[in-house]
Amino acid sequence: MANIFDLFKKIETESAPKLKITHIIAGLGNPGAKYEKTRHNAGFLAIDALAEELSVKINRSKFHSLVAEAELSGVGVLLMKPETFMNNSGIAIGEAAAFYKIPPENVIILHDEINFDPGVIRIRRKGSSGGHNGLKSIIEHLSSENFPRIKIGVGKKPSPEYDLVDFVLGKFSKEDTEAICARYSDIIASIILIATGKIDEAMNKYSK
Repeated sequence: MANIFDLFKKIETESAPKLKITHIIAGLGNPGAKYEKTRHNAGFLAIDALAEELSVKINRSKFHSLVAEAELSGVGVLLMKPETFMNNSGIAIGEAAAFYKIPPENVIILHDEINFDPGVIRIRRKGSSGGHNGLKSIIEHLSSENFPRIKIGVGKKPSPEYDLVDFVLGKFSKEDTEAICARYSDIIASIILIATGKIDEAMNKYSK
């Protein structure tokens, strides 16, 4: 016979209201050990920091991604790390947005930005891809540019001739890692503000 306490726990779990997902928070990057801690995976690293803050693990496979559901200041969110590789990020995010019927303005993207130094973040309400292939794919699959994004500076190429792919797939230096990690608390605070409808406050306070 099942333990009476286990039975009560099962009843309590089944009767608990299911979290309604109204927002997607997606960090962009490439899956696999080969790409860990590379500049292009700045979005993955940032969303891992958010997951740690929320005491959840992004480890469930769904929507061509690793995902986790969480509550963020009363808002039900789906944390996503697309496994489609960067250039096809929109496949995963578009599928999740369609499933939960989430409008583009409730899809928050965290991604690397080569035009800013490490430690610099910029928050945008909407905009073009700016040449970023991950954003380009998301715009295509959401049929919209109207989604907020947090740009995470990873530094500029050392010279105009330096190959861009080699640069973004290169590893962070110790100093660059420290500069970016120092901004995770601000990135998390920005996400909370954006998810609760205060994007202007997030831009004014943290886009420095």
